[in-house]
Order: sequence, then C-alpha cells, then structure tokens
Amino acid sequence: MPDIDRDGGWLLTLDGTPQSYVDLADPTHLEFEYTRRLGHLADALAPAGRPLDVLHLGGGALTVPRYVAATRPGSRQQVIEVDGPLLALVEEHLPWQGPGVDITATVGDARAALAAVPGGSLDLVVADVFHGSRTPAHLTSLEFLRLAAAALRPGGCYAANLADGPPLAFARAQAATLRAVFPEVCLIAEAPVLRGRRYGNILLAGSTAPLPVADLSRALAADVFPARLTDGADLAALVGRTAPVTDADATDSPPPPDGAFSVG
Repeated sequence: MPDIDRDGGWLLTLDGTPQSYVDLADPTHLEFEYTRRLGHLADALAPAGRPLDVLHLGGGALTVPRYVAATRPGSRQQVIEVDGPLLALVEEHLPWQGPGVDITATVGDARAALAAVPGGSLDLVVADVFHGSRTPAHLTSLEFLRLAAAALRPGGCYAANLADGPPLAFARAQAATLRAVFPEVCLIAEAPVLRGRRYGNILLAGSTAPLPVADLSRALAADVFPARLTDGADLAALVGRTAPVTDADATDSPPPPDGAFSVG
C-alpha cells in the first residue's frame, strides 16, 4: 500500500501484519523502530561509509539491505527469503536494483543458506525471519547460532530481530543461547517490553569483539520511541538461570496477542 503521507513510501503487509516499510526515494528512511535499531547497529559496526559483507536472513521488502547499500556504498549483500511469491512481488513493485547496489536476493531456507556460507566471510548476519508472526524454531538454537558464528569474520556481528511479551521467557532463552556462543552480547528493547509489560520487538546482537554499546545507546536514546540497551551484568541478571536452547528443545517464538501488529 502506498503511504499517502509520504511520497515514495510503501507499506508491505502479510496476512494483515505490517511486515516492511520502504521509501523508494530515500532508502535511509527507516519507518519501523526495529529497523532503525538495526540501522543504528550497522552504522556503529565500522567507520562511516566502509562497505560491509552482509547476509540477511529474511527479506520482506529489503528495507535494511537498501539502507546499508545507501549508507555504505560498495557493500556486498545477500538476502535469503523463503517466500518466493513475496520476493517476486517486491521485485516487481518495489525494485531495489540501482547504480552501485550489490544486493542479491535468493529464495531458500535461512538455516540451509547459512550453512553453505564460506567460513569467516561476513561482517554482519541479520536474522529477521518470521513465519506469520513467529520466529521458526530451527532459527533459535545453539546449533543455528554456531553456524552464524562460523560465517563471521573475527569481530563480525550477528543480530536477530525477535518479538516477545510477558513474561519474556523466549527472549531470556534467546539471550542465554547467544551468550553461550558469543562472548559479547547485548539486548535492545523499549523499556515497557523489557519490563515485561507488553509485547514488542527485541533486538539481540552478539560478537567476538566488544560491541559499540556507547554509540548504540546514544543513537537509541535519540529515537522517537527510545530503546534501552542491556548488556554485561544487567543482561546476565535478566537471563538468570535460563538454559540455552538446542535443536532438541527449540520452539517457535510465542504468538503475539490479538491485534498487536494488525492494520485496518
């Protein structure tokens, strides 16, 4: 659907759930808060303008790949999207190709594609995969995260957009799983979500190198809907004694409450 309030703006919905927003005239415009947080992370990972090698698991309308291409020209990006008809629809109506844009989009399963990536070849892996409104179980386990870690260069970053609500059992388990694979982990969410008061998006990031938490915290605080970054001892306290998730016990993320993301 075109955005009547913004020339070039388009909203993609899937089964009534807002999935992506893109501005064809300005790919640096990030309408959804969770995409802004991913944009902040991409901005902080390396000096401004330096190209990155990125794998995006989950495509939607390719909002974040477009942003990286615009802010870091020369970046090489691969997008894996399981929904072939959706990808074809986006390519037809919201094309992403352009001068200097190196984005390749492929239909496939995110985990299978990640397993085929040459070791140590990526700067950033972004997991933003939802089947309906839920993250599939096979993308939440230790075994999956070890594939991501193997694909990253030293100091590379893995980032996952998830969603959870009270009592944050899924988010805690995912944080515990990241902490079992990456020595540096942070969690980003709005305060009401972090306190378990409502359902919402949660961004988790992991790396073998220190994450740019100071730069990220400043950027997050300046957003229209500020988010809080939790790491170190505070994240350990949030996780508590929650065990990491394995393939044997992985489950899909919890469904959202009725009307959480629906549009009229």
